Amino acid sequence: MGKASTNKQEIIGQYRLHDTDSGSPDVQIALLTGRIGYLTEHLNSHKKDFHSRRGLLRL
Repeated sequence: MGKASTNKQEIIGQYRLHDTDSGSPDVQIALLTGRIGYLTEHLNSHKKDFHSRRGLLRL
């Protein structure tokens, strides 16, 4: 598993409501917040990465 995959599993484990939960609003918001934070940091160091910037704006 890659770093992003393990980070996603950690977030799901922290915010899930029961053992098989991966789609509750709490989990979805936490995952989106993590993705936004990652892309924001990425764009601060890669200012000309317009493809990632577009992806961030779509979130």
